[in-house]
Amino acid sequence: MSEPSPTQRVLDPADIERSVAAALPGRRVVASAPLTGGGFATVWSACLDDGADVVLKVAPLPEARLLRYEQDLIAAEGRYLRRLAAEAPEVRVPRVLHASPELLITERLPGRNLFELQSGGTPVDDAPVRAAFGAELARVHRLTGDRFGYDAGRTSAPTWSAAFLAMIDDLLADAADWQVETPARIRELVERHASLLDSVRRPALLHFDGWDGNLLVADGRLTGFVDGERFLYGDPLLDFTSAALFRRVEDEPDHPFVRGYGGLRFDAPVRRRLSLYRLHLYLLMTVEMPSRRITREAQPDRYEILAALLDEELTELARPVPTPA
Repeated sequence: MSEPSPTQRVLDPADIERSVAAALPGRRVVASAPLTGGGFATVWSACLDDGADVVLKVAPLPEARLLRYEQDLIAAEGRYLRRLAAEAPEVRVPRVLHASPELLITERLPGRNLFELQSGGTPVDDAPVRAAFGAELARVHRLTGDRFGYDAGRTSAPTWSAAFLAMIDDLLADAADWQVETPARIRELVERHASLLDSVRRPALLHFDGWDGNLLVADGRLTGFVDGERFLYGDPLLDFTSAALFRRVEDEPDHPFVRGYGGLRFDAPVRRRLSLYRLHLYLLMTVEMPSRRITREAQPDRYEILAALLDEELTELARPVPTPA
């Protein structure tokens, strides 16, 4: 079994019982177990005495070293889920039962995550699942924020270019703190694309983390999606990167996620923005490794793959900037 991330607390069933008793007075845990797959929060499932199945997400200890964008993530997920419940109730996300900066308790949606199913050898026709997720995110993207970037006083700006560059700067500062080597030209190439980024005028509500591990499936259909803790406001295209992780979705116009979303015209400016967003994602995945106790010695392939992917996007971004539509 792999060692837990330094951001994850070590808990036992008694801790879960105490947490539920304090957060949900009058309800009692009859069974509980840790859930695996994530690398930030500590996540447990629990069955309550009234028959409810719930999920508890517990924030890191106050002394845990976090990346800059990871501040206040548990409370952020509570805000994300509650906004969807209030303004887009048709979207299939868990219902919040309790939310605080330290603890989030939600209902447990049915199904197993798509990554787990495929890794376990279970035959899954994933096209309908991905198409359904595309349709769900199209609904989420109709909601709008007041600013671009993160909410509640975290990194944000009145324009998308300023917010995105600030997000890149945060990651580069994290890289320096954790002594992670990054290509020297990242910031300059992002800054060069400011006018292209500012063709995005509306700060849409984004999920950001829609990889297969966060898509729940039962009987071959999407039952919901989870882990909205990294949500922000910005360009809807940002959500296309994790939904087609490690792939260039613009080269797959018939990708089921794109079809479910409603189709997209992959013109030159759109393709370039997607390249910027993959750069951001690969940079984040590189910078977070030491904070998760992932070493080059333990996972050399991960380092090499991310370095190659970053270089591919940097090469693309060094080409002349396309004119915004």
